[in-house]
Amino acid sequence: MSQKPNATIRYTAMRLGIFVACFLVVFALVRLRWVPAGLGDANLAWVVLLALVLSAPLSFVLLRKQREEMSEQIAGRVERAKSRLAENRSQEDAADDAARAATPSA
Repeated sequence: MSQKPNATIRYTAMRLGIFVACFLVVFALVRLRWVPAGLGDANLAWVVLLALVLSAPLSFVLLRKQREEMSEQIAGRVERAKSRLAENRSQEDAADDAARAATPSA
């Protein structure tokens, strides 16, 4: 039986990869002086912010399938946790009822 890789980790890694690619492209464009270099010593902050602004919509469009897989995986985990919680509550209620039945009333 093959184990499906963790969708959350894969999505996060792909999103980070898109950011790094955008960062390198923006950095190269700034070094070539095709894009303004920012103000004073803010060059690195400018490059990071511009890379974030570019990578966000790219990730939204390019990683739609991975985001949906991650969402399904998370929803499955939430449903399993809810069912375990409900099962634990019913066991506690049964144990409490049994304890009350075993204790004589005063």
